Amino acid sequence: MRKAHFSAPAGLRRKIMSSKLSKELRLKYNIRTLPIRKDDEVLICRGHNHGREGKVVKINRKRFKIYVERVTREKVNGESTFIGIHPSNVILTKLKIDKNRKKVLDRKGAKDIA
Repeated sequence: MRKAHFSAPAGLRRKIMSSKLSKELRLKYNIRTLPIRKDDEVLICRGHNHGREGKVVKINRKRFKIYVERVTREKVNGESTFIGIHPSNVILTKLKIDKNRKKVLDRKGAKDIA
């Protein structure tokens, strides 16, 4: 199982990198989790930075990390860098909706009702 997790292809890693939706979004879309995407807004719930909110700036599927704006640390040379956070430690508070994601939300939400 461990080897399968870390040698998973990109499409499967996308599914693995899912996050819970906030209570408001859960009621609105009738789904519990969704793969995280760039420009989604998240609330960090675990770790040193818990309580911080921000927009997802970058996703690293190879390392299973997301990078949130304003969640940074200073390097030795004074440069600022993002801190990697695992998607299981965040809650999605606002989704970036486009036509493909709307289709997914409609499909997954309808499945739960039936």
